[in-house]
Amino acid sequence: MDKTKAVKEIERLSREIEEHNYRYYVLDQPKVADKEYDDLLKRLIRLEEQFPQLRSGNSPTQRVGTKVAAAAKPVTHRLKMYSLDNTYSVEELREWHDRVLKGLPGQAVEYVVELKIDGVSAALTYQRGEFVLGATRGDGIAGEDVTHNLRTVRSVPLKLKSSGRDPLPEILEVRGEVYMLRKDFEALNKERKKNEEEIFANPRNATSGSVKLLDSRVTARRNLQFFIHSFGLIERDMAVSSQWEFLAKAKQYGFSVNPHNRLCRSIGEVMDFYAEFQQRRSGLPYEVDGVVIKVNSFAQQGRLGATLKSPRWAVAFKFPASQATTTVRDIVIQVGRTGVLTPVSELEPVPCAGVTISRCTLHNFEEVERLGVRVGDRVLIERAGDVIPKVVKVVEPAHPRGKRVTVPLRCPECGGPVVKEKDGQVAYRCASPSCPKQLERRLIHFASRGAMDIEGLGESAVVQLLEKGFVKDLSDIYALKKEHLLRLKLFKDKKAEKLLSAIQKSKQQPLSRFLFGLGIVNIGEKASLVLARRFGTIDRVMAASADDLQAIHEIGRVMAESLAVFFLPASTRKLVEKFRRAGLGMKEPVKEIPVGELSGKKFVFTGELANRSRAQAAELVRRNGGEVLSSVSKSVDFIVTGENPGSKYAKARSLGVKIINEREFEEMIHEAN
Repeated sequence: MDKTKAVKEIERLSREIEEHNYRYYVLDQPKVADKEYDDLLKRLIRLEEQFPQLRSGNSPTQRVGTKVAAAAKPVTHRLKMYSLDNTYSVEELREWHDRVLKGLPGQAVEYVVELKIDGVSAALTYQRGEFVLGATRGDGIAGEDVTHNLRTVRSVPLKLKSSGRDPLPEILEVRGEVYMLRKDFEALNKERKKNEEEIFANPRNATSGSVKLLDSRVTARRNLQFFIHSFGLIERDMAVSSQWEFLAKAKQYGFSVNPHNRLCRSIGEVMDFYAEFQQRRSGLPYEVDGVVIKVNSFAQQGRLGATLKSPRWAVAFKFPASQATTTVRDIVIQVGRTGVLTPVSELEPVPCAGVTISRCTLHNFEEVERLGVRVGDRVLIERAGDVIPKVVKVVEPAHPRGKRVTVPLRCPECGGPVVKEKDGQVAYRCASPSCPKQLERRLIHFASRGAMDIEGLGESAVVQLLEKGFVKDLSDIYALKKEHLLRLKLFKDKKAEKLLSAIQKSKQQPLSRFLFGLGIVNIGEKASLVLARRFGTIDRVMAASADDLQAIHEIGRVMAESLAVFFLPASTRKLVEKFRRAGLGMKEPVKEIPVGELSGKKFVFTGELANRSRAQAAELVRRNGGEVLSSVSKSVDFIVTGENPGSKYAKARSLGVKIINEREFEEMIHEAN
């Protein structure tokens, strides 16, 4: 190929590859498979190797990164990068709103509300549409030149898109946030742990370190992302007069703009947005620590101006902290319903993500050893997904160091022997079948909504029943009488009758609920339903051989062994007979799979539903011909989200799975019926 043809082919390939990058990383709408993309990139690499003089600094091939010889150079920002004032309460936000109105007497004010991405601020400069400079915020006046690293961020356009009718600005400087997806952060720390390197405390720290690396080949492998949120300088008018219009124009240019921004016409709408995303934040694929509120009109922004540090027309409304530091008072060993011993740290109470934390799980003894945590240490804690608190790391060891936590030889609750799980698992378990703490947790699980659904049989009632000796195994629940319950604290006639009615009603629960309620190790709701539908009765389940069990697609070797071990002892079979004498049917009704609106549709549930348990919602799907899965994949038709959705929500977004809320799900069920 001659040079003239090479120029045209390189330009064509570059445009096509960048268009695919834009569709994949910005629009989340890829048009080609990975192999087709890789083939295009390989062809461009070969041409640039053949004609190195034609290689541009903004070629797609430069996104793989390179190594630079010296530390980053300082960069003076054309316009100062202000920091935002923070508010932490509704009262503080209203005070800020009042100051805005006072500065704009008699004028109506609109606000644009954006998620405050917990990443690293950066400024991107484009000259006639070409990316020429990337810089960190620094002190707001000057930052560091990190162009070589920001070129590797595939959601940063190397060339702006132009319609032709709207000429690109001569110089355009935009500001935004570099961040790391939760899944990429977890993968990075997993790799670093494997290589015995220090792990990062959070995605923001990992992003900050990645942006400043000398070797951008490493940065490229960390899959950083970028959201634009504002501009610093425009030479030649963009024909926009508000923040909302700017964000729309930024999308046209090919920038990645967060999809959750909202135009609000009152401070009440701003608060609604805040409340909504305080609940949804754990389901997002990236970390957010609040929302940013901006006066929409640029003219009004100009009238309000700025202080030395912050603009008067914008403010950050922070979510309650999801991390905090505190001191470990003690480390105790907790015994679960299956006998697993879990070390738990008891802490000096500390506010974190809107609640006061006084206890944190340490998961297992290997994790205690990895963290190196001891009594008296000061630790960083995190409320994972705003729900489960955990210890992240020791920030200040105690002096002198407390005693190391080791695996006890005897169960701290009953004195029974402690054994290690098989197959290389990290758990240790109390081997005593008569351990009272195991029975307590099993009773609570047996009565839970997803199992036998015995309303009123909560932790307080269970503890008292065991203390008074009224219950010695799971089946003794069905021998309880009113006189037993009236001897419990806070139990009067009406409450006792209500619990007895719930116990009586639970006898009609199907075999699937009963199996799940037994709390068999490795057998969850889905496996219980599969077993119940396959065998129909408890007797057939108990009679099934290991080969019979493993022949079921959804039941693996570990599950089959757990079932065999559980039903082998004579004591278990006696327990089942006691349930039978108490009037439990322990059968799964035979149902024809209906043909209807949900036939063939696959659902996944995540988060806490307000109107019914997830198990009840799943049963509604099955009654209407649908299927309920436990994990998200491209084959899933709908993911139903409740409050505090977990990582399934983020995965569904990344795969493009249809996401619906509980109201939409209820409407779907109503229509199906």
